[in-house]
Amino acid sequence: MRIVVALGGNALLPRGQHPDAEPQALRVTEAARALAPLARDHELVITHGNGPQVGLLAMESAADPALAHPYPIDVLGAETQGMIGYWLIQGLHNALPGRQVACLLNQTVVSANDPAFHSPTKFVGPVWTESEARRQAAERGWAIARDGEHWRRVVASPEPRRVAEAGLIRLLLDAGAVTVCAGGGGIPVVEHADGQLTGTEAVVDKDLTAALLAEEVKADFLLILTDVPHVVAGYGTPKARPLHTTTPRELRSLAFPPGSMGPKVEAAARFVEHTGAMAAIGPLSDVHGILQSTTGTYVRPDRPI
Repeated sequence: MRIVVALGGNALLPRGQHPDAEPQALRVTEAARALAPLARDHELVITHGNGPQVGLLAMESAADPALAHPYPIDVLGAETQGMIGYWLIQGLHNALPGRQVACLLNQTVVSANDPAFHSPTKFVGPVWTESEARRQAAERGWAIARDGEHWRRVVASPEPRRVAEAGLIRLLLDAGAVTVCAGGGGIPVVEHADGQLTGTEAVVDKDLTAALLAEEVKADFLLILTDVPHVVAGYGTPKARPLHTTTPRELRSLAFPPGSMGPKVEAAARFVEHTGAMAAIGPLSDVHGILQSTTGTYVRPDRPI
């Protein structure tokens, strides 16, 4: 099968952990080992998040007295694609001797008129107390929002319209390369009437980009990896229940947290609706179990396409 994997941010940096390079590199190595058996038997595309990393770089850039202006978020997104991609391809190279592994820096086209630019919702950077978050917002002119028990910076998260390098990614897959791409949802760019691309200040949701990319490369399966065994309907209520098998229609009838499970559910539903193929959401720690249907949540079509 041709499989697109969306690797959750927890694979790199658990919530609240110090964002040092060494523990992140070690966790990425563990993720690469978990994905290696999948890559031996299937064509594999790996995408990943970058919220904590791009937020950290944004804070450093804003505080750097040598800069007249902080680096734009799209440029910092490109930096994190390179950093995390390096860790991933090295881990995959070591776990898959003799297999070609590639990391592609790529762009995701968004609309300049997307309403998300007027209503930022995408969490980036570290978690803070409310008082610290409000101090950061006042000093730096950032938007902030509650993230569970904590507060974080939020930036615009426009809808992904097209992965600019999808054709090149297909060529890499056809050549047998395990391909790491669309990190952090891809570098957000706007396409002008003459075809020129320019970066824009935003972070695209990596799960929604993964679903779009999976459709564009004609994947057979979308695998969204996180740190929970199942999607849970009614999470945090007495009626909570794990979903083992579901459909886009059922998922859309339920409510999920917009900053965590919501985008994963939406991405899986879109891919299944648009392609008639299947998606699954489940734990990175048991990729084999997801493929064997012993864990995770399978999303099947409402009806054949």
